[in-house]
Amino acid sequence: MSSQQSTPSPAETEEAPRATANRSTTPGSAAFKDFIGSGWAERPEVLPGAREQAAFAARRRERVSELFRGQRVIIPAGRLKQRSNDTDYAFRAHSAFTHLTGWGSDSEPGSVLVLEPTASGHEATLYFRERAGRDSDEFYANPEIGEFWIGPRPSLGQVASDLDLPTRGIADVAAVLDAVDDRTVVLREADPDLTDRVDTARLVLAEDADPEDHTEDDRLARELSELRLVKDDYEIGELRAAVAATARGFDDVIADLPRIVAHPRGERLVEGVFNGRARADGNAVGYDTIAASGPHACILHWTRNDGPVVPGDLILLDAGVELDSYYTADITRTLPVGGTFTETQRLVYETVREAADAAFAIVRPGIRFREIHATAMGVIARRTAEWGLLPVSADEALEPENQQHRRYMVHGTSHHLGLDVHDCAQARRELYMDGVLEPGMTFTIEPGLYFQPDDLTVPERFRGIGVRIEDNILVTADGAENLSLAIPRTADDVEEWMGRLGAR
Repeated sequence: MSSQQSTPSPAETEEAPRATANRSTTPGSAAFKDFIGSGWAERPEVLPGAREQAAFAARRRERVSELFRGQRVIIPAGRLKQRSNDTDYAFRAHSAFTHLTGWGSDSEPGSVLVLEPTASGHEATLYFRERAGRDSDEFYANPEIGEFWIGPRPSLGQVASDLDLPTRGIADVAAVLDAVDDRTVVLREADPDLTDRVDTARLVLAEDADPEDHTEDDRLARELSELRLVKDDYEIGELRAAVAATARGFDDVIADLPRIVAHPRGERLVEGVFNGRARADGNAVGYDTIAASGPHACILHWTRNDGPVVPGDLILLDAGVELDSYYTADITRTLPVGGTFTETQRLVYETVREAADAAFAIVRPGIRFREIHATAMGVIARRTAEWGLLPVSADEALEPENQQHRRYMVHGTSHHLGLDVHDCAQARRELYMDGVLEPGMTFTIEPGLYFQPDDLTVPERFRGIGVRIEDNILVTADGAENLSLAIPRTADDVEEWMGRLGAR
């Protein structure tokens, strides 16, 4: 699909916001500018074929067009976020932008997707900062976007061909903002500065408008979230690949356990080994890795990862590889550092697995999402009651007004999974927690038991043990598939896994 060219405006080549003029040594002489702007080999314009996800993204845009007939839809990618002084965090486009364009880890900061209403639906255009010519000073003097600093950026034509989507220069988005009316909706959270410009235009248009009324914008965010509840074939393929890469990361950690155990901050090494796999086989990790050894496993979101990894303890590893497409796995395994479980560790571990297996067994189209959690909690309540940990029976504990068993598992059992590790988070409750399962839905099943080291309601042998088993699940036409089943799950298989990779 052809692109529409535009002439770069001065705003597109302006000095970077955090340029370091006080320490810059870049020459400014005319002689230097003439010399650095000349003598470059021709750079032929090679147009790639459309990437696989382009056709899927087009169908998703058609669905958005049906939902917002006659309305202008603005979906920004977002901008770079400052980490410190003149350094930024690695850019990650907003998931909704990626879902509707197919642009993942190679996307350009500040890009904007606009669906302009037409008589028959919408015309989609992707606006982004196109490549500057070497006759400008941007490519050598601008450390935020210059080619000498961050490498070459794609041209309008290359992106248009790659994504099968019309493109325009970012300067042209000003005309879109000038045309904002009361039928314009924007994904507010993606780019606050752009959202402020849309809000200002709306207020100028209608002085009596309520500046706090974002009803239609909120509907856009909700619809874009709900659009991802059921995955298409491309998304399912990416999730399979993310799970496979994550499995290799777990193997890497187990194989490196001798070095990890020898280090006083072995949890950091666990994190680093897994992150190395994520960078080698994907884009990054899909979320901060939890490498929680010993009593740290009782801290649900332990991401400091600064403790030792001690033989005899368990280590809870919750990690996922995010691919260049941004689809991520989310898997947890709890491993005996020395290679074998103690009797008590095995008891707790197999109870958690029993809860996970019971939850998985009921998954099929037509059940409600919340039934998965209820089923897992039935096992947790029954076992903790059998161990004498509850002040009431299992049946009494399961009553909504009681829930004593939740002391030992305060989190939920499942969440949707996809472009975000907690995907579809803005979907309505009636479509999420109370929603009916459909083929193509993907989510986690992740029960756990956590006995805090100072919990006097449990026998001393349980204290400091934390176990979670988390798998990634795909709803099929007649049941479900555990996408991460190949990663050992039973206590016996985990011990064999660790022995095979040299952990004992």
